[in-house]
Amino acid sequence: QARLVESGGGLVQPGGSLRLSCEASDLIFEYYAMSWFRQAPGKEREGIACISMTGTVDYVDSVKGRFTISRDNAKNTMYLQMHSLQPDDTAVYYCATDLLDYCSGYGSTGYDVWGQGTQVTVSS
Repeated sequence: QARLVESGGGLVQPGGSLRLSCEASDLIFEYYAMSWFRQAPGKEREGIACISMTGTVDYVDSVKGRFTISRDNAKNTMYLQMHSLQPDDTAVYYCATDLLDYCSGYGSTGYDVWGQGTQVTVSS
C-alpha cells in the first residue's frame, strides 16, 4: 500500500525558513503529481502547492513567491522550501497525491494517498 511520510516541520521565528520533505514508498512516485496541503487550527485543510509528473508547478496566492515545491524522483521525495514564514503559516502540513500525473486542483476528496502530517509553528 502506498505510503507518504512528511518530515522537517518545527518551530521557527517569523521571517524564518523551513524545508519540508515527503518521502513516498510503495508508489511509482515519478508517475504522479504530488501536492502539499495544510490545516491551521480551527480551519479547513487547504491545498497550497502542486508539482506534476513533468515538473509543472502550481501555487495558491498565499504562498506564491515564498514557497517552492520540488521533487527528486531518484529519491522518491518531494520538498517544500518555505521562506518568509509568518504566524498565519502555522499549520499541520500534509503531502498527498490523487494518483494523476497532472495538477488537477485541490479538492481534497479526490486525493487517495495522504501522509500523517508535520507540524509547522511560526512564533516568536
